[in-house]
Amino acid sequence: MKRLFKSLLVAAAVSVMALGVVGCGEKKEEAAPNAANATAAAPAPKTIVFASDATYPPMQYTNDQKEIVGFEVDVIKAVAEKAGFKAEFKNVAWDGIFAGLAAGKYDAISSSVSITDERKATMDFSDPIIPIEQMLVVAKDNAATDLAALKGKSIGAQIGTTSYLVIKDEKGFKAIKTYDEVGLAMEDLVKGSIQAVVADSPVAVDYTTKKYADKIKIAATLKSDKVENIGIAVKKGNQEVIDLVNKGLAAIKADGTFDKIKEQHQMK
Repeated sequence: MKRLFKSLLVAAAVSVMALGVVGCGEKKEEAAPNAANATAAAPAPKTIVFASDATYPPMQYTNDQKEIVGFEVDVIKAVAEKAGFKAEFKNVAWDGIFAGLAAGKYDAISSSVSITDERKATMDFSDPIIPIEQMLVVAKDNAATDLAALKGKSIGAQIGTTSYLVIKDEKGFKAIKTYDEVGLAMEDLVKGSIQAVVADSPVAVDYTTKKYADKIKIAATLKSDKVENIGIAVKKGNQEVIDLVNKGLAAIKADGTFDKIKEQHQMK
C-alpha cells in the first residue's frame, strides 16, 4: 500500500509539473504577437514644408492668432490627409520665395503661384488647383472699364506676379508702380495715390467685397488667350512631392471635398 501510495504521489507531482510547463508555454505564445506588433509600428508620415506669402486673401493670409489660413491652405491640408503626409506652412515674403525653394529652405511653394512656361523652366508644378483671371480694380467713382481708359494715370500691381506682367510693357501710363504685397497696392488705390490695381481674380473679389467694399470695385476682367492656372511649385526633379500632391488633389476633387472648400471660402 505504501509503495502504491508513493507511486500515486509521484504520478500526481509529475502531472502538476507538466501542466505548469504547458501553462508557461501558452503565456509565451500569447506574448509573442504583442512583441511583434510593437516592432511593426507604422512609420511617421512624411512632413512636407510649404512656403506661403500669407498676405494674399482669400488664398493665404494670417488670422488674429497669427496662423496661416485661407482657401489654398485648406486645400493643401485636405490633400495631405488624403495622400498620407503632414503639411507644414512657413510664411515667406514673395520677393524671395522662389530663391528659397531653389536653396532647399522648404519643399514646395503654396502661394497662388501661376503655372507659366517661364517658371516651368526652373521648377516643377503639380496639377492645376484652380484657374484664375486678371482683374482691373479701380475706385468706386472711376468710370474706367479697361486699361486704355487709364492712360495718363498711375497703376499698380504686386512685383514678380502675372498681374504685373499684364501691365509692365503697356505704354501711356503716368507710372507703373510695383508693391511687395498686393494689400499695399490696394491701400494706395484707396488713398488715391494710384488709380488702378491689377490683381488675380480671387484677390480682387476679396478686397472689393470685404475690406474695401465701399471704396473700390472691379472695373473689368482682362481677357487673355491663355488659361491661367495656379499650382504647387517644387524644386526641379522633386517628383516625390509632386506625386503626393497630385494624388491628394485628385482624391479631394473626386470625392467632393474640393468643392466644399471652395464653398466655405466663397470661391467661384
